[in-house]
Amino acid sequence: MADSPGLPAEDGAGGPVIHVVDDDTAVRGAVGDLLRSMGYAVAEYRSASEFLTAEREGEAGCLILDVRLPGTSGLELQEFLARDGISLPVILMTGFGDIQMSVKGMKAGAVDFLTKPFRDQDMLDAVSAALDRDAKLRLSRSEVDRLKAAWASLKERERDVMQRVVAGELTKQIAGALGLSEVTIKVTRAAIMRKMGAGSVAELARMAARLQEP
Repeated sequence: MADSPGLPAEDGAGGPVIHVVDDDTAVRGAVGDLLRSMGYAVAEYRSASEFLTAEREGEAGCLILDVRLPGTSGLELQEFLARDGISLPVILMTGFGDIQMSVKGMKAGAVDFLTKPFRDQDMLDAVSAALDRDAKLRLSRSEVDRLKAAWASLKERERDVMQRVVAGELTKQIAGALGLSEVTIKVTRAAIMRKMGAGSVAELARMAARLQEP
């Protein structure tokens, strides 16, 4: 086990970082060694507070979290991260007496919970699922950021026309409502499709719906 908890291992640098939070030195070290043997970068923490005070750059990865921790519990840390908008996927580790608590964690969005002692393969499978979820979440956020940038590039008239197009209004209706010619509306709609990167009105409507998501 590393002598400096909270510091990611060098192997796998640049890739996802697996954060392991457990006050049990033996368990924390065993999990860290297993993951490092598979080429993952690992950061180890003895408590929730140690994890929260460590520097993290929003890198890809996941969080392996013991349910029972000194001070702030694993479930409390999970809840805090959710409230703070930190979407790092969580894998819960639990003793036999903590299964009911872990079910609560699953309902709060945990990827999996593993009852100690667990098989190495079960941990690796859980990490694989967590990293897959993290990658999909990051891809989704990247797409939303692109859509927001594209929307910001639209002129006021283009935004108005786009909203009317996705609402199902016809070119003639939009032209009449805005006091413009149908040709102008068609040209404006084409510019909107190009700037938004939409290949059809249906796709444009999906983009508009994504922009309204919280």
